[in-house]
Amino acid sequence: MAARKKDPTDPIRKRASSYSDVDQGTSCSQSSFKAGKKPFLYIGMQGGRYKAMFKLGASKAEAAKLAKKAPDDFQVGSTAWVTARFSAEEPMPKKLWGKWLDESYALSVGAAPARKTAKKTSAAKKKVNRTAAKKTKKTATKKKVARKKTSAKKTPAQKPPAKKTPAKRAPRKKASRKKASRR
Repeated sequence: MAARKKDPTDPIRKRASSYSDVDQGTSCSQSSFKAGKKPFLYIGMQGGRYKAMFKLGASKAEAAKLAKKAPDDFQVGSTAWVTARFSAEEPMPKKLWGKWLDESYALSVGAAPARKTAKKTSAAKKKVNRTAAKKTKKTATKKKVARKKTSAKKTPAQKPPAKKTPAKRAPRKKASRKKASRR
């Protein structure tokens, strides 16, 4: 009985799933990972090898250099997508896919990658609570100022426009039916 080869995409998939607000699905025959509605990773088997597609920005130049050295292993598309092909015997280096995965996720959500965490520290909770309290005070103050400005503009003589009521339809006339006379 032949031993089953280890899937080199498992650690990539696991890390992609660890980011916050990630949905996993399928696109064509590849697994897709999306942040919100924007994809940041496609990964799976293709043609006897493994394939991973990352959306890159700053690392696209590095990917282009790798594509020149090994065109069978790396391809840079005209858009931001870069394809890496590898095997179980020669997997993609962890340092490279980790960097590209973080960048791809960040481009999709527009921020640095945030991984799911089990618990926040008490210091982090306090900081969040203080920030939320400050925002609430600012919002309340702005609303009060806005109310004062709008109330000063209105005069007692001004009335809101009257609501329009739909026009009434005339009653329908009943069609008269003539009975056919028999002869």
